Formats: sequence, C-alpha cells, structure tokens
Amino acid sequence: MDIFNVLTLIGGLSLFLFGMNIMGQALERRAGGRLRTLLEKLTTGKLAGLLTGLGVTAVIQSSSATTVMVVGFVNSGLMNLKQAINIIMGANIGTTVTAWILSLAGIDSGNLFVRLLKPSSFTPMLAFLGIIFYMFCKNAKKKDTGMILLGFATLMFGMETMSEAVSGLRDVPAFRQMFIMFKNPVLGVLAGACLTAVIQSSSASVGILQALAVTGQVSYGAAIPIIMGQNIGTCVTAMLSSVGANKNAKRAALVHLSFNVIGTVVWLTMFCLIRTVFHPVFLDESASLIGIAVAHSVFNILCTILMLPLSGFLERLVIALVSDARQPEEFEELDERLFATPSIALERCHAVAADMAETAAAALKESLVFLRDFSLDLAASIREKEDRTDHYEDILGTYLVNLSTRQISEADSREAAKLLKMIGDFERIADHAVNLLESAEELQGKGLRFTSAADKELAVISMAVNDILDLSLTAFLKNDLDTAALVEPLEQVIDQLKEQLRTRHILRMQKGDCSIDAGFTWLDLLTDLERTADHCSNIAGCVIDAAHENLNLHQSLRDTRSGSEDFRARYEEYTRKYSVTVHTMANHSAD
Repeated sequence: MDIFNVLTLIGGLSLFLFGMNIMGQALERRAGGRLRTLLEKLTTGKLAGLLTGLGVTAVIQSSSATTVMVVGFVNSGLMNLKQAINIIMGANIGTTVTAWILSLAGIDSGNLFVRLLKPSSFTPMLAFLGIIFYMFCKNAKKKDTGMILLGFATLMFGMETMSEAVSGLRDVPAFRQMFIMFKNPVLGVLAGACLTAVIQSSSASVGILQALAVTGQVSYGAAIPIIMGQNIGTCVTAMLSSVGANKNAKRAALVHLSFNVIGTVVWLTMFCLIRTVFHPVFLDESASLIGIAVAHSVFNILCTILMLPLSGFLERLVIALVSDARQPEEFEELDERLFATPSIALERCHAVAADMAETAAAALKESLVFLRDFSLDLAASIREKEDRTDHYEDILGTYLVNLSTRQISEADSREAAKLLKMIGDFERIADHAVNLLESAEELQGKGLRFTSAADKELAVISMAVNDILDLSLTAFLKNDLDTAALVEPLEQVIDQLKEQLRTRHILRMQKGDCSIDAGFTWLDLLTDLERTADHCSNIAGCVIDAAHENLNLHQSLRDTRSGSEDFRARYEEYTRKYSVTVHTMANHSAD
C-alpha cells in the first residue's frame, strides 16, 4: 500500500462521512413533522418508547443524533427520564440499519437482478435523480429529497473508494498482525470505542470496519469486540451534549453510557466464555460485510433484551450517580440542542410563546381589575408578569433568529417568522398592563377620582378590551382562523369607542365635572387600552397570514376591512354590544 492508496483512503473516508452527514440532515428536515408527531404520541410505555427510538434512528441514521435530541428534550421538559431510557434503547437497535444498507456493497453474483441490488449499480442513477431534484426543483421538500439521494450516493461512493484503497492490504503481513492483536477482546473493545469517539458515529465506524473487511484479514473474532466497543464510543456525543444541561439531561446522557457499558461487559464476558469453552470455528473465519451487519444487529438486540426489563434499575442508577442533593437548577425554557431537529425546536418555541402569551394576557386582565380594586399584591403580580414577558422576548427572539439561519423547511421558516412578529405584540401588551397599573397608582397617589359617568364608560371599554384579548389569545393558542376573523371588527369598534370616550371626557372637563389632572390620566388609560387592542389585531392577523402563507400583515388587514358582509355584520354586532349609551341606560335602570 503506497502513498496514493493512503490518499485515496482519506478521500474515500471523507466522502463517506460527508455523505452520511448531509443525508442525515436532509432526512431530519424531511421527517421533521413526523418526528414531532412521534413525540406527541409518545407514552411512558416501554414498547412505545422503544419503537419510537428505533423508528427515529432508522430514519435519521444516527443513534448519536437521536440521543442528543433526547438530552435536549429532557433538558427542555419535553420528555421525562423514564421515556428517555426507552427511546435510547430503541435508538441502539435503529442505528444498525445503516450497516445493513452498506452490506449491499458485498453482493456478488452473475444474476442480473441480484447485481442490480448492488449499490454500485443503482447509486449512479440515484445521484442523477438527486442532482435533478436539487438543482431544478424550487420546492424545499423536493430539494431535501435530492440531498438525501446525493448524500446516499456520496457515502456509498466513499465506501467503495475506501474498500478499493485498502484492498491491497490483504497481502500485507503487518495489517494481518494488527487484526490478530485485536482478537484480544479488551483491545478490540478499546479500538472500537476510540475510533467511534473520534468520528462520533457508530454507524460510520461500522461502515469503516466493513470497508476493511474486504481485505479478508478481519475475522469475526476480531470484529465482534470492535463492534461492542463502538457502542461505547458513540456515547461521547451525548455526554458532550449534556455539558451545561440540567441534572435530568445529564442523567439521560448517562443512561446511554450505562446501557452500553453494562451491555458490553455482560455480553463480552459471555463472548469470552463461549470462545474459551467451545472454540467456535466461525470466529477465525473472515468477516463479510453482511456478517458484520448481522453481528452489529444481534449485539444491540441482545443488549436491549438484557436491559429493557432493568430500565427501572437503570433509572435509579443514574439518579444515584447524578444526585438531587445538588444545588437547585433553573428550568431552561429553550435548548440549542434541539437545533438538531428544527421542527421540534420550533414546537418548543411555540410552547414557550404560548406561555408568554398567557402571561401577557393575565397581566393585562389583572391591570383591568386593578383599575377598580387597588391591591399591592396585584401590583406586584402585574410587574412580575411583565418582567417574565421581557425575558421571554429576549430568549425567544435570539433563539428564533439562530434557528432561522439554519436549513429549515419553508413551513418552519414561516412559523418562525410568525412567532418573531407575535412576541413583540405579547411583550407590548404586558407593557400596557404596567402603564395601566401606573395610571391607577397615580390616581390613588394624588387622591383623584373619575366621575360616575367616566367609571361606567371605562367599564365598557375595559369589557371590550378583555373580550378582544380572549379572542386573540384563543386564535393564537388553537390556531383558530374563525376566532381570528372576529378580532379585527372588534378592534375597529374599540378605535371608535376610544374617540367617543375621549370626546365625552373633554366635554366633562369643559363643564368642570372633572379635573384636568384626572383628564390627562383618563386619556393615558384610553390610549393604552386602544393600543392593546391594536396588538391583539396584529396577533390575529399573523394567525390568518400564516394560514394563507403570507406575512404581509397590513395587506391582510386592509383585505379584512375591505367590506365583506361578515365583517360588517360583526362590526355592527360589536357596536351594539359596546354602546356607551346602552350600557349607561342599563345602569340607570338598575339604579
């Protein structure tokens, strides 16, 4: 083997790892919605979790990526530790799919149909289809399909290049001696663990072992311990991802390590006993590509059979290793580990934004109560909620911008843009809640009071604002287009109501019924209430825009106001419902 073979080997390895990486990323983007659905349907049942981990890993072709996702889920509160354990076990089986795909390269037959199953026969066509999809299709999903095909073709080409580069080693005595040395099970495990830790992918390291197997120098006796070690080495990725995470996320990463270490120790011991007592002949035979795939699958299935009934023990073990006695940790609302699966990261953003929306709405509702009932506890609660919405805006804005710079689907990109627009409105609603609070405190501090008529008018516009707040919140939380359509006519009524109440109060000041100081505060209150309604209109407009795949909010609002029969009917209904005259007459009748 000369320098040119070494260069060819390096090039083949680079193409193999690059192809596996881009194929995995494209598969994650294409399967994003399905991954989210799997997560939503996940239960605490062992079998459901096991199948989820198996399915996700089989799709994205990486148990390391699945485990890193699980660490992120646990860190963000999307998943508990018990669910994580079952998924991690399933991931270890799912990762064996790659070895089976790569084993197709070992097919050798003169039969035409059998030869067509050989990757070297069909990958050129896959590459051709992939480049057509990638270069000539504008649809993001079709482009991702093209990337999947190109990635697969690249990794298979890299695999074949590696195999050709090392084929000359079959006659090199030193290479034969190296694999004779790896027949020592402990050395084999260490070699497999170190290789996998460096490239951070058990699928890739198994592929490299399969490429070396074409030399005929890799026996099953050497390959099996190396495969066992690869399962330990792949844990490095998850352990690194848990750095800086909360204790449950650290436990999830430790579950992955404990599962593989315990499984390896148990089955390596059994392997050594069987080899010593029975001396199986096949252990000295040269390993084939499909034989390595079988060994990889059997070992991972045996580990799962061993550990699945012991999942409770595994949970207690990691809890003991990462004790609750440590200092309390802050709950991390958003986790960059979820960037590995953008659709789920976006789902988490939506959950945090929902909490932000409910917090802002609660602050505004409390401020409306505060206008009638002064309370120090209520004032503290309003200010605390406003601080929380500020915090949410900071973390969500930063997270969504970073997420948007990554390769995400068009649908996810629109959803991210929608949330970025909405969080500003949520934050401003909370700001207006504090403004209302401060206006009420000013009235209290100066000993000012509104007239009885002003109090009744304030109750009317407060009721309208409370209703529009409920409508916009429901529209966002449930993505309800019918409810969203009810917001804009009510916002128009609140605009009219504000002007009407301002005029009536000016007349009261001119008559001397109300002081100038109270009049200025009254105008501030009306402004904050009317602007709250504006932000509710923006939120509902964003819901409608996103549904129609259009983020031109002002155009949507103009279209809504353009005069549909339904809009006019709703407008007239709200005008009657929030008529100051009607409410004043009703109050007089009650008196």
